[in-house]
Amino acid sequence: MNNTFIILAAGSGSRYKSKIPKQFTQYKGKMMLEHSIYKAIDSKLFNRVILVIKKSQKKYISSIDKSIIKIVYGGKQRKDSSLKALKFLKKFNPKNVFIHDAARPDFSLGLLKKLNSNLIKNNSVIPFTTPSNSLKIKMKNYIKNLDRSSIYETQTPQCFRYKLIYDLSIINKKRITDESSLLISSGYKVKFVKGENFNKKMTYNTFKDGNILFGIGFDVHRLVKGEKLFLGGLKINSDYGTLGHSDGDPVLHSLTDSILGACGMKDIGEKFSNSNKKYKNIRSTILLKKVIDEIYLKNYRINNIDINIIAEKPKIKNYKDRMRFIISKICKIEKSRINIKGKTAEKLGIIGKELAIGCECITSVFKYD
Repeated sequence: MNNTFIILAAGSGSRYKSKIPKQFTQYKGKMMLEHSIYKAIDSKLFNRVILVIKKSQKKYISSIDKSIIKIVYGGKQRKDSSLKALKFLKKFNPKNVFIHDAARPDFSLGLLKKLNSNLIKNNSVIPFTTPSNSLKIKMKNYIKNLDRSSIYETQTPQCFRYKLIYDLSIINKKRITDESSLLISSGYKVKFVKGENFNKKMTYNTFKDGNILFGIGFDVHRLVKGEKLFLGGLKINSDYGTLGHSDGDPVLHSLTDSILGACGMKDIGEKFSNSNKKYKNIRSTILLKKVIDEIYLKNYRINNIDINIIAEKPKIKNYKDRMRFIISKICKIEKSRINIKGKTAEKLGIIGKELAIGCECITSVFKYD
């Protein structure tokens, strides 16, 4: 592994309408650019992380641990800042560089891994999405409809062979909006891979920490011999399973209800009624995914999940990491934002007598205006 992650954070972000540049504002509980720093570190794909800022912006990052990043002072334009970072790296001779906008804090670790794996056989790999709106272009005397399926909206991180992007950046004199344009305009082949719809650039301030909302969920299911046992989307080998209209997963049911509550929507019983035959024996992972898809359309995103599973058996510590993985994939958040704890009922009540399993969950969500 000889990869470097470059975060471009020297811009002014004037359209964001904040007192300080947007990349230094608070977003989901931490400085916006910190999300990119720690995701790069957590991925374990990079030898070093470079943060490019203006010298006058140094005061904004006093709280960041300087032992985990290298600071490079940027220039007037994007091309100047990225070139300064590339020149700084020359003494390290990295094989690959990932160049990322600090104003895109919501990319996933999965995207980093996808880009890295595709870079093995390509000189550059660029994530993209296709537009969801109808598109038109104004010609001289008329308006022309565009086929949006043939239009790419490029994202970052963008990754390159270091020597190639360095050489192209050295000779470039034109203003650029992203580094992939250097390769395309020079006739180099670029590998495009599907990006993430939630990896949006924070151009306008549509998020405020005050928009964080909370929901509580609770569920309990009776244990019956011969039934299947699903907890947190994971099938567990057991002589006893939960009785329910669906697969009887109390973890995902309480989680789903907490999300619905935070978003002010109907509870799980109203939304997926047990009188509806189509939900008979359905996997709770499918129901949770339906809810996640729906809240995304309403501009909600999951922030944090805290789960208590109350059971005498099985021992939750043996399964919780796999549960976190399943839930993180469905809810489109990092595993680090999901906490699962196992509790017993100290032999009290139906749970203590091993006749049932219960679960309670608190979920925080945030909403874009």
